[in-house]
Amino acid sequence: MKKRLAVILAAGKGTRMNSDLPKVLVPVLGRPMIRYVIDALKSVGIDEIIVVVGHEADLVRAELSDLDNVQFVEQTKQLGTGHAVMVCREKLADFDGTVVVLAGDSPLIQTDSINELLSTFEQNEYACLLGTLNKDDPTGLGRIVRNNEKKFVGIVEEKDATDEQRKVKEVNMSTYVFENKELLTSLEHLSDDNKQNEYYLTDCPGILLSLGKAVEAVPVLKPCEALSINTFEHLADVEEAMRSLGYNSPSV
Repeated sequence: MKKRLAVILAAGKGTRMNSDLPKVLVPVLGRPMIRYVIDALKSVGIDEIIVVVGHEADLVRAELSDLDNVQFVEQTKQLGTGHAVMVCREKLADFDGTVVVLAGDSPLIQTDSINELLSTFEQNEYACLLGTLNKDDPTGLGRIVRNNEKKFVGIVEEKDATDEQRKVKEVNMSTYVFENKELLTSLEHLSDDNKQNEYYLTDCPGILLSLGKAVEAVPVLKPCEALSINTFEHLADVEEAMRSLGYNSPSV
């Protein structure tokens, strides 16, 4: 089995949560939401984890200080998800293996979803594999674009999508598996030539495709994994879903 490493994007402020805490430390059923992401990664045998911190970085470091094999990289300027991975390049430089990239604010990421992604990725020797989801209401999310042979050709954000593309229900959920050398190659080609002047990780799969690399997307994620937390109303929805799935609040 190839070596495996994970990068968790955890630099965001979470402005709409009206909290001074970094978003990933907002409690979900009494635990900081990033703890669930780390639990899922460890449960599939990924012990080496890089956490990209930014807003109130010291609070995140302190919260996770009890964990072994967790390293921190600080993103001093938040210049997009691609930039968040770019700041990890020094730590990734000598790594030979598989890199999983997840958002730190996705507490409902499921162990079996990560396992299925990793299994598919390693069996097919992809440069990049995206975990996607078929969502009844895809409003606001990036759509997965496929060709006539149903092969992945890219991600289009809703604001840039055509009317036909907006009808697509398969969406990007910021869940990626990369071969590390290919990830580093794609980061070298990443550009901030867009309206926000930011570097987007969503561009990396397309860059690898343009270089003739094998890239695919598989809709292995479950409906619960589409639940994001941007407001306290969202938080209540996630906690309700977690209770129904058997998650428990920690004992006091």
